[in-house]
Amino acid sequence: MLDVQRRLAASILKCGENRVRFDPGRTDDIKESITKSDIRALISNGAITKRRLLNTSRFWARKSKGQKSLGKQKGPGSRKGKKTARLEPKRRWINNIRLQRNFIKLLRVKNTITSAAYHELYFKSKGGFFRSLRHLKTYTQERGFLKNEKN
Repeated sequence: MLDVQRRLAASILKCGENRVRFDPGRTDDIKESITKSDIRALISNGAITKRRLLNTSRFWARKSKGQKSLGKQKGPGSRKGKKTARLEPKRRWINNIRLQRNFIKLLRVKNTITSAAYHELYFKSKGGFFRSLRHLKTYTQERGFLKNEKN
């Protein structure tokens, strides 16, 4: 019925024919218009309009991001991938080496290890010898580096 008008309006509005909307009260005017200039006049009058795109809303994505910035929605049920995927390797190394170095410095400050032992442990940790702080602690106990420890 209004196929030609719909096609012309779509080409003028630069959209698909499904997005063209005719005002139901002005159908007689739309039927009479057969040229592009007639259609343009109807568009400027508001008889023919373009429907908005029905894309996926970003509302929930924004809400979820806001919650995550507060530290929520980050539990084990929301996580995908390994631990290593969520924490970059360099950051993991930095965290690990800081713990180990602080522990070694604490031992030196408390005077529970010698300076030679301190240097050995420091360079071993720098070389990635210790998997974790617990590994470093067990190593110091097993090797007898601790001076003032009561056995």
